[in-house]
Amino acid sequence: MEFKTLKLIFKQLFNLGILSCLSFTAYAQVVLVDGYVRAMPATVPNSAAYITIENHGDATRLVAVEASFAKEAQLHTLIEEGGMIKMRQVDGFDIDSHGSLVLSESGNHIMLMGLNSPLVIDSSVDMTLKFADGTEQKISLPVKKQAEQSDSAHQHHHH
Repeated sequence: MEFKTLKLIFKQLFNLGILSCLSFTAYAQVVLVDGYVRAMPATVPNSAAYITIENHGDATRLVAVEASFAKEAQLHTLIEEGGMIKMRQVDGFDIDSHGSLVLSESGNHIMLMGLNSPLVIDSSVDMTLKFADGTEQKISLPVKKQAEQSDSAHQHHHH
């Protein structure tokens, strides 16, 4: 092969590499770090999802969740009102640039209303996170009985 052809091939490969890096970073702004959906007894029609996501881009806002296995998915927060803890639907959660959003059992969470069928422990379910800027992120979460705190989760060492 002559040098000119090799140079052209290298240039095309280089451009392809650059383009794929750019599109990958645009796609992976928000990354799922951890999460699960709580399995409930078959008689309970609702459940909840708990996730931790990191935002590697500009500040954004989680505004909705789609879950085909439930009639409705709502963003909820817990508030104290007159000495009682109550759940309230909210219109979104802000995620700072290079920050994270933790939706947990003791606070903000995704409420899954009207399950189509009971969730099976150790299976997984798919959901779509929707953001204020119009982007969407598909995630898959395991179905668990409850929060499974592993020993390693309590032994993080930051250097």
